[in-house]
Amino acid sequence: MKQSSRSGKYLFTALIIAGVCLILFFGFKSVRSFLLISFTGLEQGVADVSEIRGWMTIPYIAAAYRVPEDKIYQAAGIPPATNSHHSLRKLGHNYYADNPRLILDKVQQAIRDYQAAHPETHSDTTGTAADGQ
Repeated sequence: MKQSSRSGKYLFTALIIAGVCLILFFGFKSVRSFLLISFTGLEQGVADVSEIRGWMTIPYIAAAYRVPEDKIYQAAGIPPATNSHHSLRKLGHNYYADNPRLILDKVQQAIRDYQAAHPETHSDTTGTAADGQ
């Protein structure tokens, strides 16, 4: 009886240690993600396209820069149906294997073009329209 009780204690201890390790691992990942998002300079209306990073998805970029997703997908030459959850980095490797950074350039240019054609949809942090109203 003592043998099964002792092995039960070891199993219980091992499970507790594994649980704590998992909590720490995913806790650090969450903090890292929070810091990445917090310090990318993506304040609404003042975001600079040079702040776009490979970890971002097209829906995230579209929301941050107030550009319709379909405009970005079209400019990048990527079908939106199965790619909305993939990062730019993954999309670059999937669709532009010879030059994965090309997708970043295309997305940045699509945003610049859209913002130039629709200046009224972009405002600064004070809430005034970009066209001076």
